[in-house]
This record gives sequence, structure tokens and C-alpha cells, in this order.
Amino acid sequence: MTSLARILSLWVGLCLILASSGLARSATGFVAGADFSHLTFFESRGIVYRDGGQVRDGLAILKDHGLTCVRLRLFTSSAAQAQADPYNYINNLDYTLPLAQRVKNAGLQLMLDFHYSDSWADPGQQTKPAAWAGLTFAQLTQQMRQYNSNCIAAFKAAGAMPDYVQVGNEIIGGLLWPDGQVGGAYDTPAQWSKLAQLLTNAIVGIKDAAGSQMPRIVVHIDRGGDWDGTQWFFDHLLPQQVQFDIIGESYYPFWHGSLDSLSNCLTRAAARYSKPLIVAETAFPYAYSTNVYGIPATTNGQVQYVVALAQVLRGVPGRKVIGAFWWGAEYQYLQGVNLGGCENRSFFGGGGDLLPVAEAFGQLGTPLLLSASLTDGGLRLSWPLSGAGLSLMATTNLAHSPWLPLTNPVQTTDTVFSTILPGGAGAARFYRLQAN
Repeated sequence: MTSLARILSLWVGLCLILASSGLARSATGFVAGADFSHLTFFESRGIVYRDGGQVRDGLAILKDHGLTCVRLRLFTSSAAQAQADPYNYINNLDYTLPLAQRVKNAGLQLMLDFHYSDSWADPGQQTKPAAWAGLTFAQLTQQMRQYNSNCIAAFKAAGAMPDYVQVGNEIIGGLLWPDGQVGGAYDTPAQWSKLAQLLTNAIVGIKDAAGSQMPRIVVHIDRGGDWDGTQWFFDHLLPQQVQFDIIGESYYPFWHGSLDSLSNCLTRAAARYSKPLIVAETAFPYAYSTNVYGIPATTNGQVQYVVALAQVLRGVPGRKVIGAFWWGAEYQYLQGVNLGGCENRSFFGGGGDLLPVAEAFGQLGTPLLLSASLTDGGLRLSWPLSGAGLSLMATTNLAHSPWLPLTNPVQTTDTVFSTILPGGAGAARFYRLQAN
């Protein structure tokens, strides 16, 4: 084949790809999110956020780099507690509501993370709010309904209705201890029933206020790399008939195991529970850490982690994983405040400069475009990070021929996947990306 004929043959293939309605481009529907709960806290202490060297609103930066949703936690703390220890108590309704309005005004979705505590709630602590300490269990269930209803009503009235709501934060051991505690000595049918009653009243309270704008409800644990723990929790909770929509998992590779462990957990959970899944928290360090499963703690390492994470999340059969959130994306070093090293896992480096990880993470939710170009070696097909975990398929006839997988090696350059198909004579083919 002459060089000209080869080029013309490749261009025919290229035109077919681009002309194939519905095969080249699609929206992913994937939620690419960031927890930005301490944004106002940092801003009030002189911290700035820069994009390309220019100081900008941090939320606008997220939006411009592909992020679609912001997660905000909500404490039950009093004004006195927030004033005495802002870092650990500030995320109450008075603080969070204006920040939620900013999120919505920036054109982003909102996930609201109820902690049901005056401060941090997590697997090691689910401390009942001080103001609720003397309540009987019957009173506590009513308080959960009223509190959730009042909070959601406030967000709705402010034009900041959440799109997703977590009823509790990392509740592997239950919440509102000891009333709703499960596991260990509390791993009894009576305690699981109490946990279910508390969660159900929380969800009913949300429904009371939300009306036709009901958010999707997330039950969130911290066992992203632990299938046995995940199965134990949801095998006990689901028979209690708690009406929630999404299973949430935290996954940090330096705490929760390898990406293979995450893949195993999510794949099994998707098959067993037939519910959408979301990684409600993840992060990776860019400094002051050893390598984590072979990925260096550098700014480039953060991007490598996102690429590897994307392949796991998008490779779960049925595309059941619908989103992921980067925790502590707004953190920066702040003199006199112990941030637990979270400032080294942020989207922002020294001086507030945006790091490459933000652009990479934002690509998880970008529209999926299969593009083609000519090279000396043949026809190059490429697609973005939102297509991670998909298989490249080909057919010679849209009406009659089967779609068959291509076995050509796929390369990854930064956050772009590509493969080269050798040129030559033969029937033109159509190409598409397909979920496993």
C-alpha cells in the first residue's frame, strides 16, 4: 500500500469513529468530589488558594478543574464550643450553612455529612452531643427525627438543599454511643435494632423537610479495603429495613490496605447488595511520607494514585461505583494548629498553589470522549481518565457484526489512555469503550 493510500484508509476509519452517534462521546455521571469543610476556617486565618499563581475562590477552582460536588460535615457543637476550639468544633450549622450556600452558588452539588456529635465522629469515637446526654432512648429517636428535619429545612430555605446526605460518619461501630453502638460486646440483635431505629428516624426527619427534593441517603463506614468488615456491617444492617440509597466507604491506602483489597471489597459489595457505592473519603500524600504500595509521596505520585484508583473504581462490574471524594482537599499548613499531617495530602501546596492532583481527580467526572489521530505507526485512539476500567471494542458493521475486544497494548500518559492500531488495508471498523 502506498503512503497516500494508507493515510486515506486511516482517515476513513477516523471518520467512522467520529460519525458513530453515541459511541464516541457520553457523560460519565460519576461524582468527582472534595471535602472542603474547613474552607472558611482557613480563609479566616489568612490562607489563600491559587490557580496558575492567581488568588481565587477555592470553590471556583474546584469547579473549573472538573470537580462536581463538595462534601461538608455538620457538628452539633454550640457557639461556645466553636469559639473555644475552632478547629475541632467549628463545623456547626451556623458555620456550615453559609458555606453550603457558597457551594451551591459556585454551581457544585452538595453532600452533607451528619456527624451527630459536637466534634469529630469516626470509628474510634461516636460521642453523643452534650445537649442530648440525658435523653432516654425513646427521646433520642425523636430528637434524631427533629434535628435532621430542622437542619434540612434550614438548608432548603437557604437555597442550599443537599444532593446527598450521610446519616453518620464512618459508623462501623454505630453512632450515638452507647445507645446506637454495635460490635464487640454490643454486637447483639437489640443493639442493631436500636441503631436501625436511630438511622430510620434520621432519614424520616430528612424526608419531612425535603419533600419533593429528597437527597440520596448514604450509609458510610470506613472499611474500603476490608470486605469481611463491610459484609459484617451490612449483613446486619440491611435486614433492619433501613431505607438508604448508597453504600459509602472510606479508603486510604496507608491505613486500609492495597488497591487490590479495595477492588475486592467494592466488587463483592456491588454483587451482594445491589446498591450504588461511593468512596466517601480518600487521599494520598504529596510530601513527608514513604512510598505507599510503590507509589511515591510526591505531587506526581498523587496523580499516579488517582489513575490507579480510577482503574479500580471504574472497573467494578456494572459501573456500580458512582463517585469518590478527596478528604482534606482544602488543607494547608497553619501555624499553631495541629492538622495531623492532613495538609500534606491536600489539593494545594505551599503558598496555596493548586497541585496537579486536582485536575486529575476532576477528570474522573469529565465527559467520556474517544478520540482518534494519525501517527507514523498507525491510528492512535485515546480517551480520558473517566474511561478507566473500560474495554476498547471494535466491529466492522454496526448492524450485523459482534463487538469484539481489542488486544492492543494500552499506554497511560499522565491521565490519558491510548493505544495505536497499525495501518493497512482492510475493512473500516467502528470503535467504542465498553464496561465489563
